[in-house]
Amino acid sequence: MTRERSGLVNGLIGVIIFSGSLPATRLAVADFDPLFLTAARAAIAGLLALGLLMIFRQKRPARGDLVSLYLIAGGVVVGFPLLTALALRTITSAHSIVYIGLLPLATAAFGVMRGGDRPRPAFWIFSTLGSLCVASFALLQSDVRLAAGDALMVAAVLVCGLGYAEGAQLSRRLGGWQVISWALVLSLPVMLGAALVLLRWQTHAIGGPALFGLAYVSVFSMLIGFVFWYHGLVMGGVAAVGQLQLLQPFFGLALAGLLLGEPVSPAMLVATAGVIACVAGARRFSPLPGNAIGKS
Repeated sequence: MTRERSGLVNGLIGVIIFSGSLPATRLAVADFDPLFLTAARAAIAGLLALGLLMIFRQKRPARGDLVSLYLIAGGVVVGFPLLTALALRTITSAHSIVYIGLLPLATAAFGVMRGGDRPRPAFWIFSTLGSLCVASFALLQSDVRLAAGDALMVAAVLVCGLGYAEGAQLSRRLGGWQVISWALVLSLPVMLGAALVLLRWQTHAIGGPALFGLAYVSVFSMLIGFVFWYHGLVMGGVAAVGQLQLLQPFFGLALAGLLLGEPVSPAMLVATAGVIACVAGARRFSPLPGNAIGKS
């Protein structure tokens, strides 16, 4: 398997895993407070990550890597989980999922600013068109009552894009699973302490679906998915593999319909088909992996 294809395969596995994040979060916030859910999922994943680092005797990151690790933690360990959990208290997961189509543009933009990727102009055209398809659909489905949830999802996409791009750059030196593991471990003292304090406010009964949602976002969304995703970004390039995120609404909508029984309208499918077409166009005009990455 070529380096480019390996990157695409790993990236696609990561996208499929991430596609279950918002439906699982929707299940979890039915019974869990968003603040507790954010802290608990990070604490559980952090403990697992600490175990992995100890078992495989990974050396500590250099002091110069700490700023990047804190940026990653702020984006994907705290920012995205908290903002999406708050948003999903007022909007459905099907509605929130379409915003994920904006992630490739955010990831590519931060990749340019932080990592030096240089896509051709046509790449930005296709990426922007795909993002506009998603944004237009979301806006057409919205009303004033959903405005707060929409704004939270936009903010979530921005901080997540930064975390993705920053993690891809650092993964070139530390490795994909090591990066997310160290970011989780650095966050562990604060997030574990917060989870224990906030646990006192969880006074009502917690149902099975909410527990399943917590387990999924803790183990898969926070850790396993990033192992595949960061490895894919390193192998195939941030801009190229990042476009696979445009497929995430398709998988997410399917899961929202199957797991939550949320309606999937024809308009959702049309919008998804449009962004898939943009994936092909953006992929065609992405930079070659050799221009986007260093040694892994």
